[in-house]
Amino acid sequence: MEPDSGISPSRNPPQLSWVNLSRNLLLAYQSFGVVYGDLSTSPLYVFPLTFTGKLQDRVNEEVIFGAFSLIFWTLTTIPLLKYVFIVLSADDNGEGGTFALYSLLCRYAKLSLLPNQQAADEELSTYRYGPSLHSATSSSLKRFLEKHKKLRVALLVVVLFGASMVIGDGVLTPAISVLASVSGLKQAENKLTNGVVIVIACVILVGLFALQHCGTHRVAFLFAPVVIVWLVSIFSIGLYNTVHWNPHIIRALSPHYIIKFFREIGKDAWISFGGILLCTTGTEAMFADLGHFTASSIKIAFGFVVYPCLVFQYMGQAAYLSKNPGAISASFYESIPGPVFWPVFVISTLAAIVGSQAIITATFSIVKQCQALCCFPRVKVVHTSKHMYGQVYIPEINWILMILTLSITLGFRETSLIGNAYGLACMAVMFVTTFLMALIIIFVWQKSILLAVLFLLFFWFIEGAYLLAAFIKVPQGGWVPLVLSIIFMMVMYTWHYGTRKKYNFDLHNKVSLKWLLGLGPSLGIVRVPGIGLIYSELATGVPAIFSHFVTNLPAFHKVLVFVCVKSVPVPYVSPEERFLIGRVCPRPYRMYRCIVRYGYKDFRREDGDFENQLIQSIAEFIQMEAVEPQFCGSETSSVDGRMAVISTTRNPQSNSSLVIAEDVDIGVSSSIQSSRSSTLQNLHSVFDDENPELRRRRVRFQLPPNPGMDPAVREELIDLIHAKEDGVAYIVGHSYVKARRTSTFLKKFVIDIGYSFLRKNCRGPSVALNIPHISLIEVGMIYYV
Repeated sequence: MEPDSGISPSRNPPQLSWVNLSRNLLLAYQSFGVVYGDLSTSPLYVFPLTFTGKLQDRVNEEVIFGAFSLIFWTLTTIPLLKYVFIVLSADDNGEGGTFALYSLLCRYAKLSLLPNQQAADEELSTYRYGPSLHSATSSSLKRFLEKHKKLRVALLVVVLFGASMVIGDGVLTPAISVLASVSGLKQAENKLTNGVVIVIACVILVGLFALQHCGTHRVAFLFAPVVIVWLVSIFSIGLYNTVHWNPHIIRALSPHYIIKFFREIGKDAWISFGGILLCTTGTEAMFADLGHFTASSIKIAFGFVVYPCLVFQYMGQAAYLSKNPGAISASFYESIPGPVFWPVFVISTLAAIVGSQAIITATFSIVKQCQALCCFPRVKVVHTSKHMYGQVYIPEINWILMILTLSITLGFRETSLIGNAYGLACMAVMFVTTFLMALIIIFVWQKSILLAVLFLLFFWFIEGAYLLAAFIKVPQGGWVPLVLSIIFMMVMYTWHYGTRKKYNFDLHNKVSLKWLLGLGPSLGIVRVPGIGLIYSELATGVPAIFSHFVTNLPAFHKVLVFVCVKSVPVPYVSPEERFLIGRVCPRPYRMYRCIVRYGYKDFRREDGDFENQLIQSIAEFIQMEAVEPQFCGSETSSVDGRMAVISTTRNPQSNSSLVIAEDVDIGVSSSIQSSRSSTLQNLHSVFDDENPELRRRRVRFQLPPNPGMDPAVREELIDLIHAKEDGVAYIVGHSYVKARRTSTFLKKFVIDIGYSFLRKNCRGPSVALNIPHISLIEVGMIYYV
């Protein structure tokens, strides 16, 4: 019997669907160890911090019922409704976080303050998101924001504030989670002093941060079972306490008990809000850590496991407190049945360690995004997974977080004070996310402004109430996240401001093409053998370092390539679209432009193959220019004009302008004829012998057998091959940025002190670009901005 023709074509999709489901389930399993550790450990401290001070004397059954009702509806409204159903749908091609939302907005409206946008960027496959139609209302609002620079600066400040608060969370989360779990020792052993508990907490924190270099992938597999066991434990304890102590607590699921809570407590209810809001701590990590997993995996883990376990735990804890109001100061450990106390204590301590992992990972992601979008000094970013490029580790940030976390733990010594700071930081991040989401609804999702306003008002009403309650406790520890966020925000804005001013200086002082054309093909100087790669941040024009170099050393390479390594506001750029190649001057000048585009999530591989990819791309462009109609014309038709996207993933042995003759190591390349002196070649050999880890793969290019090739094209390709064999030099500007004498005192302070200090203490451009020192030429320049 023959198979049904309507069924056979659909065999592959179910298989593919099964693969996707398996992958999402695996990622959901890993997410327990990275995303939900913080959120799942909040029952350790929510009830004790809700009823602090004089509120401890007003605890009764009605008040406990009302507090649980508030916790339940807060969990349902913010993590479940807002994040799982709405915010997670606003991912930027799989990437989440504050800067992911900002990058989306910068693509749909010209909100970026760095003027390096190009029309070619909008043709990237990952650039567009959803429909491109704009309503009249959203278009007018878009034009209004684009017209007023102060509004765009204000938007950037809001984004930097949100990112700074996430980094502040990375300091406070480990402190409160570990300290709250270890404090259970005082319940079991009354002889233990608070100082001993602090020391144990600090030892655990040092071990946690020391483990970060292993990477999210390994840590997730190690920590996920801990969180799963913890969730099963708190679910079981919550269910037991509900049945054993007060099954009527289920009535508190009705919001009517929230009204009773306000009637019973009165105006002091706002004080309790500062503790209740802590039930949402770690919620932002679901969105910030999205790049490490997928939206589906995070939704599966939260909706089917985390949310019901938390609801039952808070319900059981409330049922116990309704009959034992005197145990409010240590409600979680008091509610644990005696026979299972020690196993649960061990699991809770391990879960608290895992809880800290969520926000640490989110901090790494935020810093990497900030750096890629020119809002953070250059730091070393280590990609810890070959399969998930979003999983990163930043050593400098890791140790800074550790020092600050230990300082907070040793300084405050109490979870109540840390909780006041923690609540303010968490709610401030959510407040910023709500604002950015309202703009996403208008500009990206193309919905009506009325819908965005309703979304904004609804969640701002809830989060605003909690934020006001958190601000009340600023004198009792709430000042810490404000101070930390101000420091980090000043660092980020100073770096972005200095980078923007430096770029504008380059833009206004670039070399005139008429001047270059007037010099002739030889540029009026000696053209030495080889290729000169001139690095600049300019996407158009000839940078000022070129004329500065020529003025001081009148000699340049036969082939010149102006290279711009550019960050695009997209999470990643596919290898096929990475290289954008063009010509700067007419063909006899042998001058080209190459724009290398990366997204803020991209993994910049340090495989030493950049030179070969660049030469291959230029060769492809030369042949494309001669063949395709849009590149045809006179010699001057392509003077710093049209550029082409060149794929670097083609098989170099087949459809290519150049073919690889042989692979050789740079240390044993004597077979290649070069016009370099023997002394220089010996110096390269000595350098490679002393630095074997920096040995780069070198290939020898040859022209393909193509009798019909244009003679001019063949001549240009031969010149390119010979220049490659003669060697490649990297020319990078070593700039000193200073404020003009007529600048204000504030600008002089920001540029001459702040920005200069950051530039001196971050990674240099040559290190960040992985440029070999033996081929590096630095051109010193002073930028008066």
